[in-house]
Amino acid sequence: MKKEKTLITLILYIFFAFLFSAADCSPFTRMTDVKPIADALKINDSSQALIVTNNCPESSFVNVFKLEKKGSHWEKIQESIGGVIGRKGFAALGEKREGDGKTPSGIFSLQTAFGYSESLRTKMPYRQVLADDLWVDDVKADDYNRWVKKSETKATSYEKMRREDNLYKYGLIVEYNTAPVIKGSGSAIFFHIWRGENIPTEGCIAVSEDNMIEILDWLDPQARPLIIMGTKNTIERLIQ
Repeated sequence: MKKEKTLITLILYIFFAFLFSAADCSPFTRMTDVKPIADALKINDSSQALIVTNNCPESSFVNVFKLEKKGSHWEKIQESIGGVIGRKGFAALGEKREGDGKTPSGIFSLQTAFGYSESLRTKMPYRQVLADDLWVDDVKADDYNRWVKKSETKATSYEKMRREDNLYKYGLIVEYNTAPVIKGSGSAIFFHIWRGENIPTEGCIAVSEDNMIEILDWLDPQARPLIIMGTKNTIERLIQ
């Protein structure tokens, strides 16, 4: 009997530990969760920002908040958007590496939209994806982390931009590791359409197609939009 009680106690302990752990890692869902971040933002050159955040670095589930500066204050545009990131969650600041399955943490510029159609309803500079477009992830290549034509590169490893699964039907380039490019620090970080709400990426940020369309329609290059990524603790350190 004593052994049975001990076993039951152990099972209950594991069960409740799992529940509390899951709660700790759940993504933020309310603007009040990131209000301190919005109030602390002191970025003068930009007036649009996407905040991609959750509670713990290992989680691949995030919420995305659209913020816009009104005067000297940042305000939400709508309620949070559900999204997914790398299968291994967020990399710590400066620790993203090629092929690690993590999404980089930090503050990055959004400058270019892309997609499969000739044009897109967006104010952002737009580039159509064609069949011979590649993004180089070969760490030994001179054009590592660059969008190239197949005929122009000697890289032995790359990603086809015109995918059969339509994940890149609409997307944004996250200006991570682009100026300068540091070989091995990660490549091809995009904001694009998800494969499914419970399916993580290999390092990109992904949302539903409808939300992707809304974000592209909202963004304005005149606002110098940014994407701010990481756990809440990481982001708070970034903006202090």
